Amino acid sequence: MTTPHDERPEQPADTTPAEPMAPTLEQQLQDAEERALRIHAELENFRKRARREYDDAQRYREIDLLRDLLPVLDTVLRAVEAAEKTGDVESLKAGFRMTAQQIEKVLDGHGCKTIDTVGHAFDPAVHDAILQQTVPDAVPGTVVGTASRGYRLHDRVVRPAQVIVAKQE
Repeated sequence: MTTPHDERPEQPADTTPAEPMAPTLEQQLQDAEERALRIHAELENFRKRARREYDDAQRYREIDLLRDLLPVLDTVLRAVEAAEKTGDVESLKAGFRMTAQQIEKVLDGHGCKTIDTVGHAFDPAVHDAILQQTVPDAVPGTVVGTASRGYRLHDRVVRPAQVIVAKQE
């Protein structure tokens, strides 16, 4: 015998397609870990590439200067060769003057400037005093001679100028 509770009313069949199951928390965690690993690997590759590029830039940083100096070397070699053939000292002097001008032009083109000396006040930041000398009509502490030129690259001293400084009588 059947009781009213045993009989269930018939329900209509579900005709809607089954929804895809939402990813589980474990699956989400696994996906996040994979993304983190990929991002970490990309970051490491970027660091390695940046380091390689930096090392190359450091290794070859002088290449522009060298390219500019090679024609100067060619001029020196031609001047020496011509002087050896002709024995003409004056042409050798002229060749070296021209070479010095070329070198100064190259240095200037790379931001390397000559430090002012004669007639300027002695500045220990850019001048190296090798001698003090009494010079009539010179203000004490003024540079009156240059033993070797000094150079600066932008705002940094490459080599201080070796100078002779006027002193009081």
